[in-house]
Amino acid sequence: MDKISVVVPCYNEEEALPVYYKEMCRVMDEMKDVVFELIFVDDGSSDATLGIMKDLNEKDSRCRYLSFSRNFGKEAAIYAGLKASEGDYVALMDVDLQDPPTLLPEMYEILQEDGYDNVATKRVTRTGEPHIRSFLSESFYKFVNAISKTEIVDGARDYRLMKRKMVQAVLEMSEYNRFSKGIFGWVGFRTKWLQYDNIERSAGKTKWSMWKLFKYSVEGITGFSVAPLSLASVVGVLFCVLSFIMIAVIVVRTLVWGDPVSGWPSLACIIFMVSGVQLLCTGIVGEYLSKTYLETKKRPIFILKDSSDDKEQKHERT
Repeated sequence: MDKISVVVPCYNEEEALPVYYKEMCRVMDEMKDVVFELIFVDDGSSDATLGIMKDLNEKDSRCRYLSFSRNFGKEAAIYAGLKASEGDYVALMDVDLQDPPTLLPEMYEILQEDGYDNVATKRVTRTGEPHIRSFLSESFYKFVNAISKTEIVDGARDYRLMKRKMVQAVLEMSEYNRFSKGIFGWVGFRTKWLQYDNIERSAGKTKWSMWKLFKYSVEGITGFSVAPLSLASVVGVLFCVLSFIMIAVIVVRTLVWGDPVSGWPSLACIIFMVSGVQLLCTGIVGEYLSKTYLETKKRPIFILKDSSDDKEQKHERT
């Protein structure tokens, strides 16, 4: 029998976790010819999330858990879950039921019959989402696809079902600064997209603030495109040429009219503008340099504090 590992990142999801488990049990009971394992990854939660995971592990052997020593972020949780997975197929989904588990049977059937390596999902509507957030998300996808060779589908969710070969390819990309949507696109493989309308959270509140989304978008841009560096170089050359032209104009004007004081407001504006562009370009270079610095430190993507695997090993020793 095929085995499906379901990786579920969780951060302060004590309200959503029991609802998710109940819904997943229905799907697992429906797919009787498949063996399941649910891998819950506690991303340093400060509520009762870890306790609920342990309770689920006690009553259902299909449930495993990993617990981080602190909050390392969703990308680290995804990587840890994929690394711990043992199934022939690996699914990745959120615990808030915005990724409907009812799609799993269809996704599994597609991988069985149609020769795809990966079945991914994307939203076709953003009903219930703030308009400004929807606008910024759509703008990000348009921008990153314009400057990157790696296609990142607008509306794409992390929710997908992958064959083991694709999971191994993703795990080989062990960089510290991770952007999974880009990684999934970069490794390639044949992908089938399933569309569905946006679904609101089953319980709890979203952990993605506007600031976190902004930082995540910067991660995606710097991780899969060097176009901003090229832009900084082009702008630098452009303003260098412009400065030589302005110097020539000022020298000619001074020789002809002999009035060096006239035009100081426009000169001050130019100085401020050029200085701003220089700081912007320096900031872009600094962003890439900081990513390089973090990669060279070779720090672990996550640190485990506790897991169901540790518990099983203790039982074996006793």
